Amino acid sequence: MLILASGSPRRRELLSLITDEFEVLVSGCEEFVPEGTPAEKVPAILAEQKALAVAKLRPEDTVIGSDTVVVLNGEIFGKPKDKEHARAMLKALSGKKHFVYTGVAVAEKGAVRSFVQKTEVEFYELSDETIEKYIESLEPMDKAGSYGIQGKGSVLVKGIVGDYFNVMGLPVAETARFLGLV
Repeated sequence: MLILASGSPRRRELLSLITDEFEVLVSGCEEFVPEGTPAEKVPAILAEQKALAVAKLRPEDTVIGSDTVVVLNGEIFGKPKDKEHARAMLKALSGKKHFVYTGVAVAEKGAVRSFVQKTEVEFYELSDETIEKYIESLEPMDKAGSYGIQGKGSVLVKGIVGDYFNVMGLPVAETARFLGLV
């Protein structure tokens, strides 16, 4: 059985584009990233931790873990702690290009393998009014970088270079190939 080690509704939706044959089991593992780890390597490390935590519970199954980070000038923008934090991230991203990295890990038969997909995203210049309106929607509060490209945050995005689904949290085409399903 294929297991998705994530409670993200977006990842569940995206994995269902590849296959309907999977279960969801949230890892709940404590995440740890060694100090000094380059930002682009962080998502694979976290994805592996999630996949391995669930694989310990379901060793006979194939487990997929995933993690997404937004990176601007080498700094990771995770999920906002509160509205002020979301506001600061959105102001920092305003009018700039940044990168979204998603790590995907597959744990099976006692081993884990992973890859990282990178997408460049450019934001329009954002007025304070636009930022406030978006924050009041509450959409940014559970998303890396404080935005969701698939929702109301779509109006913030000027363009992307790379995989759209990667920005949502799971690079569908690459994941399907990595699993050998295409």
